[in-house]
Amino acid sequence: MTLREAQQTVDQWIKEYGVRYFSELTNMAVLTEEVGELARVISRRYGEQSWKQGDPRAEDNGSQALADEMADVLWVLLCLANQTGVNLDEALQKNIEKKTKRDKERHINNLKLK
Repeated sequence: MTLREAQQTVDQWIKEYGVRYFSELTNMAVLTEEVGELARVISRRYGEQSWKQGDPRAEDNGSQALADEMADVLWVLLCLANQTGVNLDEALQKNIEKKTKRDKERHINNLKLK
């Protein structure tokens, strides 16, 4: 699935099941909330935080939760792109080109990365 197809799929779901998009401001708040939930899983899976006793996500060390939270973040980002008229296929391609031009030697020459 391309990002454009993902945007179309989300848009169709919203029209069929979601009644309407939340406002852009609400979706920005929801995106922030979802990123926080993703951070919680990552801090427990890869960081020094531990799972609370009895947390069902601890059974697989948060593998399923990690994927689910990433998908939640992507979902809201796709909603925001649809609402604001951003074609994420084009935006990502332009962003990769920008980073390549700007950073093509920056990271290779960074002694901290070696």
